[in-house]
Amino acid sequence: MSLPPHSRDLSEYGSVLGRRRLVAAVCLLAGVGGGAAALAMTPERYTAVAQVQVLPTGAQEQFNVPSSRQRETLNLDTESQVARSAVVSTLAAAILKYPDPEELREHVTVDVPPNSAILSISYSASDPRAAAAGAQAYAEAYLRNRARAAEDAIDAQLKLIAARLREVKDDLDEATTTQAATTQTAQTTQTAAGPGTARRQAMLARQMSDLTLRYDALKTVAVTPGTVISPARPPARPAHPSPPLFLGSGLFLGILAGAGAAFGRDRLDTRIRTCADVERLCGLPLLAELPARPDTAFLDEMAAAVATSLGGGPHRLLLEGVGAGSLDGVGAQGRARQLAKGLGSALAHLVPVTVVTGRSAHPDAALLLITLRRTTSPEVTRAVRQLGRQGARVLGAVAVPPGFVAPVPETAEWGA
Repeated sequence: MSLPPHSRDLSEYGSVLGRRRLVAAVCLLAGVGGGAAALAMTPERYTAVAQVQVLPTGAQEQFNVPSSRQRETLNLDTESQVARSAVVSTLAAAILKYPDPEELREHVTVDVPPNSAILSISYSASDPRAAAAGAQAYAEAYLRNRARAAEDAIDAQLKLIAARLREVKDDLDEATTTQAATTQTAQTTQTAAGPGTARRQAMLARQMSDLTLRYDALKTVAVTPGTVISPARPPARPAHPSPPLFLGSGLFLGILAGAGAAFGRDRLDTRIRTCADVERLCGLPLLAELPARPDTAFLDEMAAAVATSLGGGPHRLLLEGVGAGSLDGVGAQGRARQLAKGLGSALAHLVPVTVVTGRSAHPDAALLLITLRRTTSPEVTRAVRQLGRQGARVLGAVAVPPGFVAPVPETAEWGA
């Protein structure tokens, strides 16, 4: 006889966890304890945040196409990368007087809130004051770098305009000299001067005026890289490790481990501990559950159930214990015989049956006595298989408590 597959409904899962609650509880406590230990062993990290409002500098910049995520014309995704760049890290290291700028970059993150011109610069450190100083240093370093980049761009434009102004001035001087020479020649020869030189002179004058206006406008540009709208402050509590995260993860892992261990233990453990295990593990109907000291009324009820399973006709019923802790083991033959006498006495009034306690009597039916917490399902399976080969039909099982004491009836009909 093979073991029946485990049921997959929720009630079966609940019963498995109920049977193996000790294993599940140990794993659950171990998971929570492991999470608490990891929480205690993980170094604390404090995170400070400085918020910078980015403003147009007035110089030529890379502009952004407005979208649902970013409606500002400035490309803040690029600016967030600039804020973590090696150049800004070098400036921040100089402010903090830290020797390794690359190490600082590992502790800083920059976020861009949607639909805003704000950079949130976060810095993590083992000390709250160091975290605040790092975030503030990066904010100031970013603004310095942005201002310097804008000033360099304006200076480059001023140099280009100044060079172009010199070229236009030289061309205008040349055109003026040419115009004067042409006018003098025309007066000497009494001919009219051509209009081409005058038009070129007027065009160069307009170009020089436009370049001068652009040069003056750039000279008066006020560079506004942005401002720190929320200075970094030392955090009151560490951001990492997070107690809910560590304890919750430990609890979750403990639940998973407990459920796995409970189902694994339940699958591998074949010992019959409760009456429900008789039908679940052995597939046999449970006809009765003996109390520690059964009385005559209980034996009558048990006899009625056995008689219903036997049916009509004379029978020879074998009462056999199963397993090392069974009633037919060494030192327990007396109790088995007493139970057989009591059951035989109760059955005598219902059906013609002879209750025996040995297989040598060639029984045609059998009733297995399973001692709880001492018998395993393979032992029951083996007994059912052996009885089947001898032609005995197993009616079912009777659960016997470990401290069972068999009754002594006044009269009994039984055979050996």
